[in-house]
Amino acid sequence: MRDIQNVEGIKLMVDSFYGTVQKDELIGPIFNERLEGRWPEHLEKMYRFWETILLDNHSYYGSPFAPHAKMPVEKEHFERWIELFLANMDNLFQGPIADEAKWRAQKMAEMFHYKREYIKQHNL
Repeated sequence: MRDIQNVEGIKLMVDSFYGTVQKDELIGPIFNERLEGRWPEHLEKMYRFWETILLDNHSYYGSPFAPHAKMPVEKEHFERWIELFLANMDNLFQGPIADEAKWRAQKMAEMFHYKREYIKQHNL
């Protein structure tokens, strides 16, 4: 098994992950409703995000949290997202860049959950 080495690896990671997300019983309906008709646009954004994070090729600009701030998701949705992400990575890649992707995804899921909880608790 190989590590993520280039944009083609990023695209494989993103496409296979979100292909699984779209079919998932728990989080699929949320993503599909939110991104209806805009999946290609979302995937392109995710390619740029992960390319920036993992390959140090700065093609993504923006705030990843903002689009997620008002989504109807709870802790179990974040847990399912990370479960699918980690399984996808383990099926496709092995190595330090893959490990970095898994670590970053876990931290991002935790941060998004905590920020959403803060927003809910403070009626923001």
